Amino acid sequence: MIKQKIFTYKFNTNINDSNFFVNKSNYNAFNGLVSSNYNNSLLIGPKKSGKSFLGNIWLKKNNAIELKNNFEHIINCKKNVLIDEFLFFEQENIFHIINNCNLNNLKILIISNKKINEIDFKFKDLSSRLKTFNSFEINQPNDEMLVTILTKLLIDKQFIINSNDIFEYILRRIDRSYNGVHDIVEKLDILSLEKKRQLTIPLIKEIL
Repeated sequence: MIKQKIFTYKFNTNINDSNFFVNKSNYNAFNGLVSSNYNNSLLIGPKKSGKSFLGNIWLKKNNAIELKNNFEHIINCKKNVLIDEFLFFEQENIFHIINNCNLNNLKILIISNKKINEIDFKFKDLSSRLKTFNSFEINQPNDEMLVTILTKLLIDKQFIINSNDIFEYILRRIDRSYNGVHDIVEKLDILSLEKKRQLTIPLIKEIL
């Protein structure tokens, strides 16, 4: 078997016990949710920015239950609550869960891709209630975060990385967002499997 060689791109890392990479892009959100003790918290951030990962850290830390198809159970169980991507759920139900948490002095974390003022609320009382929450935001990724995510995703896909040029070539040409990095790695993985070729700049050129 050929031993796989992985090129180590030099960047600073700060990863906690749950393997969540923290830097300037998400420090305030991470610190606010993990280190603080607020009852009502709102986490906002772009797609693929690690909101759900951070939400799960909060869930375990606070022995919480996540809203899925269990509205009645959540109302009755008197446990802290996590609501991930709250726009997928009935807005009136979320309003009642918030009231229930406040009545029983429970914690609640609500996660959203959009800021409150960007959402067209059908249940206006929910909008008013969410505006009182302690709000934390994950910002668009800086260069360090982009390199970290790109490195992790490429290694997860078992790509052999043998040059800085590959990172630099990709990062100069993609949408510099969390979703942009995930999207290009998925495309490269599919193309690499189809053509049975390793990761090279000529292969990348076929996509970018």
